[in-house]
Order: sequence, then C-alpha cells, then structure tokens
Amino acid sequence: MFLKENILFIISSLMLIIFVLVSVAFLTLLERKVLGYIQIRKGPNKVGLMGIVQPFCDAIKLFTKEQTYPLLSNYISYYFSPIFSLFLSLLVWMCMPLFIKLFSFNLGLLFFLCCTSLGVYTIMIAGWSSNSNYALLGSLRAVAQTISYEVSLALILMSFIFLIGSYNMLMFYKYQMYIWFFFYMFPMALVWFSISLAETNRTPFDFAEGESELVSGFNIEYSSGGFALIFLAEYSSILFMSMLFCVLFLGSNIFTLIFYLKLMFISFLFIWVRGTLPRFRYDKLMYLAWKSFLPFSLNFLLFFIGLKIFLFNLI
Repeated sequence: MFLKENILFIISSLMLIIFVLVSVAFLTLLERKVLGYIQIRKGPNKVGLMGIVQPFCDAIKLFTKEQTYPLLSNYISYYFSPIFSLFLSLLVWMCMPLFIKLFSFNLGLLFFLCCTSLGVYTIMIAGWSSNSNYALLGSLRAVAQTISYEVSLALILMSFIFLIGSYNMLMFYKYQMYIWFFFYMFPMALVWFSISLAETNRTPFDFAEGESELVSGFNIEYSSGGFALIFLAEYSSILFMSMLFCVLFLGSNIFTLIFYLKLMFISFLFIWVRGTLPRFRYDKLMYLAWKSFLPFSLNFLLFFIGLKIFLFNLI
C-alpha cells in the first residue's frame, strides 16, 4: 500500500516539475513576443509555427555550449550555486494548495518564506564565488534588495495569517468562495505585486543586472548550462509569484481553467511592466522599501490584529 503511494508521490512530483519547466520555456517565448509587439516589431517567428519551438532551440543551444569558468573562481560553490538556485525555485512549488493532498502542508506560508529566504544565499554565493568585481557588486545589490523587500512581504503574509487564522494555503480557497480578497484589499494587492517584482529582480527593480554599470550582474561569469539554470530559476519564481498572487487575492480554486488564465494574466503583467517602465534609481528603491512599504504593511498588520480582536470579543 505504502509502496504504491510513494510511487504515485514521486510520479506526481516529477510531473509537477516537468510542467513547471515547460511553462517556463513558453513564458520566455511569451515575453519575447510581447516585448516585440510593445516595441513595434516581431518577436521570434522563424523556428517552427510562429516561433513556437524557439524556447527548446534556445535550451539546446545553451546546454550544448562549452562551459567556461574563471581560473580564480571558487569552483565548487561557483558550480553548485545555479543548481541549488533552480532546486529551491522548484521546491517552493511543493506548497501549492492541492486538494488531492499530494503534499499535506499545514505550514505552507512558512515553507514559502523559508524557501525565498534561502534563495538570497544562492545569489550571494554566485556573485562571490565568481571572483569578479562586477558579479560581486551585482550580488550585493540583489541581496540588499531581496532582504529589504522580504520584510514587507513577511508582514503582509502575517496580516493574512491573522485574517484566516491558519498557515495553510487551502484556507484561502474556503475564505474566497464568495468574494475575492482582491476587492477589499486592493492597496495590499498592488503592494504585493510590486514586492513580487522586487523579489524576482524584475524591471523596474532589476538592479542586479544594470547593464550600464554592472554588465550583467551576478551572473556575468556564467555561460552555457550555469547561465541557463539561473535563467530557469528566475522565470520559475516569476510563475510561482504569479500563482501565489492568484491564491492570495483572486480565489484559489486551482482545479479550474479560470485560475490558470488568471495566473497567465499576472505573468503577462510582469512582462508588460518590463516593456513600459524605466529602471528605478537604487536609493529610491530602498526608500520605497523602508519608508513606504514597511509602514504600509505594518499598519495593515495592526489593523487586522485589531479587527480580529474586535470580532473575537463581539462573538
């Protein structure tokens, strides 16, 4: 009995990972197409029908290229940090609120916070072990940015924990059966989306990759497979943050097609923002984190605690 369950568990986990990686491939195609049309040009349209095979050709090209590494780099940490980065961004998908109890997570929100916090170390080690000034500067910026925005992210999640009274993501489905949280937490949804952009190092917060001053940020010394793994990890976390936005704010019945259309729309917003907004200034990014988002999320947290106490006394 247990053997069958374990086999089913392994197959389901592998299927989840494979589908995430395939969706990452097509997200890159969507991004290139959308950015192309925003800039009034065509995206990839030569390989296959309307460029549909382009992501797989890119993957083959990247993984078959010769891998170079700097002679003075710390080779073991340099080699393993992209692998660990992709592992973490795929592991975090395990806290998806699946009704079939594939992974029975009563502490899903805490698991998400742990995985995203560990993601900082991979960026830091990737930048440091390359032994390049540009990579180190890029990783320092990315780490400072991620840690700053994680504070507000954790506070907003704590507000939700007080609201629903559980760490389990399945509770979001039960509490949003009649009305989505998006409608009476509209400011919080906007702040969460901005924090998601900062956490995934996306425009307008892509300071880890400021081309003019840092060349390509912490991944400057990576080529072929290592670069591809960092790339996959970034896009996998974009998809996950889109999924989490839908779970938290847009009703979380993940067994409906509408949920995945909503997920696709949020992913499209990530790309739309990249195509339309210029890069922020670094001091303004920090100002936004500590002087705008932190007071906002703290106020909301205190409001929800007060609301919970008031309702508890009322009952």
